[in-house]
Amino acid sequence: MSNVLIVESENDKFFIEALITNISANIEIGQPICAIDEYECLGGMSNLEERLRALTHRIIKGEIDRVGIIFDADAVGIEERTDQIQEKIDLIVAELPEESNKVKFFIYIQNSEGHGELETVLKAIKSEDAIVADCLESWQECLPDNKKLSSKEFDKFWIQIYQRYDCCTKKEQKQAGLKCNNEVSLKEKAIWNFDNKILNDLKKFLNELGDE
Repeated sequence: MSNVLIVESENDKFFIEALITNISANIEIGQPICAIDEYECLGGMSNLEERLRALTHRIIKGEIDRVGIIFDADAVGIEERTDQIQEKIDLIVAELPEESNKVKFFIYIQNSEGHGELETVLKAIKSEDAIVADCLESWQECLPDNKKLSSKEFDKFWIQIYQRYDCCTKKEQKQAGLKCNNEVSLKEKAIWNFDNKILNDLKKFLNELGDE
């Protein structure tokens, strides 16, 4: 039996893998350790129904007993995003044979104070000085209104600058695409505080999904 976790992008996958490694490294014996067997990377809410439908034949065969879904709250918020996902789940479950309805679905909405996305969370858990990245606030303020970045765009830009100019060496910066990207920074660099309380609900979600 497999546990499948559906996420929006590869960056979400890198983040979850890094968090699971952190949980497993610090977990007390006797507590469940996250065991995610497979990842499905989407690209947005519009692809969720199609991806869930693609899993139904494996659910019917009994190969999958837990499906976790992680999406960003974005600007719509946790409640509306959860309702959108549950609507897709309900469509798929309604089509399953009764004997296959034992599959469990888990939903988690990535957020910081109810809104935002992965980058909003990463910004909140940065553990190194962000001398260069924090100057972007002043840069944003000096822009005319029609040139200002949206909150989503700004957070993504902030993370890129933090990774490249605050946390990479001069040598690494020359190969920024390989040395200062999300995968490397999440898996190989100690620049995030995975003990931040903002991650507590996500850790609980992952342990419930991976519990045997």
